[in-house]
Amino acid sequence: MTRLPSSTYVLSVCQAMNLTAAVVSVSVAALAGERIAPSPGWATLPYGVQFAIVAILTYPGALFMRQFGRKAGFLLGATMLIAAGCVGFVSVEHASFVGLVTSHSLLGAYVAFANFYRFAAVDNLSMELRPRGVSLVVAGGVLAALIGPWLSIGLGSAEGYAPFALCYASFVGIGMVTMALITVWRPIPAIPVKAASDLMVVRQQMTAPIAIAIFASASAYMIMNLLMVQASLVMDSMHMSFDASTLAIQGHVLAMFLPSFVTGLIVVRLGFRFTLCGGFILLMAATLLALIGIGSFGNMLSGLILLGVGWNLSYIGGGALLAKYLTDQNRHRMQGINDSVIAICATVGAFSPALLQTLIGWKNTNIACFLICAIGLILAWRGTRRAALG
Repeated sequence: MTRLPSSTYVLSVCQAMNLTAAVVSVSVAALAGERIAPSPGWATLPYGVQFAIVAILTYPGALFMRQFGRKAGFLLGATMLIAAGCVGFVSVEHASFVGLVTSHSLLGAYVAFANFYRFAAVDNLSMELRPRGVSLVVAGGVLAALIGPWLSIGLGSAEGYAPFALCYASFVGIGMVTMALITVWRPIPAIPVKAASDLMVVRQQMTAPIAIAIFASASAYMIMNLLMVQASLVMDSMHMSFDASTLAIQGHVLAMFLPSFVTGLIVVRLGFRFTLCGGFILLMAATLLALIGIGSFGNMLSGLILLGVGWNLSYIGGGALLAKYLTDQNRHRMQGINDSVIAICATVGAFSPALLQTLIGWKNTNIACFLICAIGLILAWRGTRRAALG
């Protein structure tokens, strides 16, 4: 079997740094905001602004890298992460809420660039290696699932510093490691090709497989965020212990990223059709467990694990399908559109759980998610039957 180039492994570690920062951020943002916000209702504003900045800057970030190159974009993103750490540390130490919002805005700018690591891994890569390249980069989340909570717990209440100040300071170290990795990273050289005509470029834009790839990744991300966050609220209402709910979420996060080591091979062996359909079926199974009953920890844990694995297959399968149909002429534009849609859907998934829990409850939320997955399953089955590797 052909080996992946060393540049792919560098990007996998960069992705681990990206997701480590994300785990630390989600762990402390609301708690830090609650301490220094003008009122409790503003506590989640910094994290909300972070998501909004990701959605706003993702497409411009893709255009920036088209003009100046991947390396320039990733180095700019790492600089933003370092700045976010410095501003966040000072803001928490001096109880500046405006500064905290600024820190998360800078963090969002970093994420807008870092989300393209998985696509940079397949630039100029042979077609048969692209699914494995996307999969390996996403697998960096396994390291993040182990390091992120350790950093948050270990630095959250360090003596001599304001609570969570050192958590933000850790972004400086993560950013410096990322900058060093990107500095030594060597993209795969492009193979010269004949320039396409303007008409050909237009025809190579939004095709059915590309639309299905975007829908698969974005809908899976929205459903995963929505049900993961709402599950935390449900477990709290069931008076489960913090340790038990934390174990369930950790199991979910590991289920999201551990399969990445083999998902690329699954795409190669089974194809896009069965990978995407398998992802949507697992997501549907997760919602069905919730409809059967929520009376036990085992039920919640099983549902969250199915949710994580289903997300993995749908998200990586969608990314690999997108990579197959992109060309040098349209890749930056389509990758920008893809990740902008994902960012918007992830934002909806992150901010709607409490509202949906109040308005329609856990079971009805799962019914709605089941219907979205059913649509995805039909689209994947009918729209990818001709999408074969090679």
